[in-house]
Amino acid sequence: MVGPAPLTDVLEAKLQALRSALRGRLRDGLIVAYSGGVDSSFLLWAAENERRTHGGRLLAVTAVSASLAQVEREDAATFARNLGVDHRWEESGEVSNPDYARNDLSRCYHCKTELFRLSHSLAERLGFAAIAYGYNASDRGDFRPGHKAALENGILAPLDEANLTKDDIRALLRAFELPLSEKPSSPCLSSRLMTGVAVTPQKLRDVEDLEAILRQGGLQVFRVRLHETPGARWLRVEVDPGEMPAVLTVRDALHRAARDRGYQWVTLDLGGYRTGGGTNRPG
Repeated sequence: MVGPAPLTDVLEAKLQALRSALRGRLRDGLIVAYSGGVDSSFLLWAAENERRTHGGRLLAVTAVSASLAQVEREDAATFARNLGVDHRWEESGEVSNPDYARNDLSRCYHCKTELFRLSHSLAERLGFAAIAYGYNASDRGDFRPGHKAALENGILAPLDEANLTKDDIRALLRAFELPLSEKPSSPCLSSRLMTGVAVTPQKLRDVEDLEAILRQGGLQVFRVRLHETPGARWLRVEVDPGEMPAVLTVRDALHRAARDRGYQWVTLDLGGYRTGGGTNRPG
């Protein structure tokens, strides 16, 4: 597995550590919980390259629900198809789980618990010994209820084992000329609903539809956040500050789509896009 661009000694050592971590697990059968995002895509790519070199069994599993945007489904399908890996789509019941739909700070715990339940069921039926997901070294300092679910379910984190950070992963994607190196982070649609706003399939569709308008307008980095208070429902658009003028080119379409769906306002957040903007905490 030789890339077209030279790697630093540190990055090469991390890549070799990842390959070593994957090798034995592939021998006994490895499932990768695969969302189509940057981290799980890189993990799947590394596992498939190792499988081709040393053999073993590999399966990508993507959980499908109303919280997975259609554009993310298409990205996941395309990347897995181009790799040539066995890829399964499993229907997830997370949105119908009241603990998930309540949308408190444990939402991701319930999401990952359902994902890992589906993965374990497949592993038992098909004879795979291990399940891995895209948790990495950069995630260690974050609030990650989903990782609690991973630990409870015996899920492996090979990227973390190899001490690979998010920056390392993007650097390796660039070095090997893989198409996702510049893809923005892409959490599920439920992350757009402000903490405490109950998750429903309709609200997720509303957010997806308005984000599609921004995408069609040529914007690259954005979120549509859904707010509810007694007697009021509105949508808040976060974009990269440099792209704020582009929002005005689709202002009419955004306003019309929001009003058609029963929202009083669409607002542009002058603070710009930021991670964690779906929580009700300031900053």
